Formats: sequence, structure tokens, C-alpha cells
Amino acid sequence: MRKCIGFFGGTFDPIHLGHLRLALELKQQLQFDEMSLVPCYIPPHRASPDVSAQQRLAMLQLALADCAELRWDARELQREKPSYTYDTLSELRAELGAEASICWCMGMDSFVGLETWHRWQELLGLAHLVVVARPGWELPVSGVFAEWVAQHSVVSDDAVGAIHSSPAGHVVILQPRLLPISATEIRAHIGAGVSPQFLVPDAVLNYIRAEGLYR
Repeated sequence: MRKCIGFFGGTFDPIHLGHLRLALELKQQLQFDEMSLVPCYIPPHRASPDVSAQQRLAMLQLALADCAELRWDARELQREKPSYTYDTLSELRAELGAEASICWCMGMDSFVGLETWHRWQELLGLAHLVVVARPGWELPVSGVFAEWVAQHSVVSDDAVGAIHSSPAGHVVILQPRLLPISATEIRAHIGAGVSPQFLVPDAVLNYIRAEGLYR
């Protein structure tokens, strides 16, 4: 039986309950055998985080310590260069073999800029792309990218069958429940002396306080 594995990339600056709940819901909805969160080292399309990669990884590890259904994957932190998704998926495909179904999960806010990504048109040769719809972000309706999306999209009702029947090649757009939590908002709260309790796991909040992050 084909193994189906999900990967959810991001800066996780800091990891919060919105990230965690979304990752778990995607794993359950799409029936992944495994789901890993992949912190990036140098994000190619935004400013680098002010806290170190190791601090972001430490917070992620603390957040997942009591969650058997989610894992962390630090491979992008081990490369001293921008964290290109193409490189990560190439590594994963080489490790997992030609038959495993690999699903790279991202938000619609990232997906609409896919044309600017490194070797973007080759990504579907390595994995499926699972896109989470977000309020305020819409797919383009015309142009090369719109045609590419239409060519490779599967409707959400067919998503499980599509990604489990092939190793790569599909775009799946989902609308799971989203917790309205923002890492930007959390950093602003801490900088203003406002507690972010109940937005991040308690272990992560304790780490942030101990390390004096985001002040």
C-alpha cells in the first residue's frame, strides 16, 4: 500500500496553536500516515526571523513533545542557504522513493506567489501541493499560472483518493477550520508587554520568557 506523508513548511516564528491545529486537521482529513512540520532556515520570499533557527526549532520541539501525531523535520536548518522547497522535495523524494505520496502543505497566501518560487513548475513532479484557503486571498482567474492550477487541480471531495493513488502531480485546495492566530500578532503582543497565553502552547510561552524573545 502506498505510504502518504504530509509536510507543512514555515518559519514558525513562533509556532502557535493555529499552526498545530491546522497540521493535525490536514493529517486527519487527508489520512496521512505521517505529518511533519518543517521550519525553514532562510525564507526566500520574506525577511529572515530575528530569533535564531535553533530557537525556532526548540520551540517547535517543545510544542510537539506531547503530540504523537505530529513530527518535526529540521532538514532545512541544516543547509546554509535559502530554503527552497524544490531542494527539500528533491531530498524527500530521494529518501522516500518513487512510490510514496508526498504532500507539501501551504497557505493560499504563499501559493498565489508560486510563480516566483525556485523551479516552481517542477514541484508537482516531486509532490502534491495541498493549499489551505485563507480569507482575503484568491486564485488568479487568467494567465499561465491560472491555467497550470486548473490543469492539475482536484476537487476537495476527491482529494483523498487522488493523493493516495499517485505519488505526486495534484493541487488540492481545502478549506479546513482556521484558528485566527497570527505569529506577527504574537510577536507584537510580546513586544508591547501583552501576554500571548492561550495563543501558543504553555511550554513555548515559558521558553519565550526564559530566552527573552520578541521583546
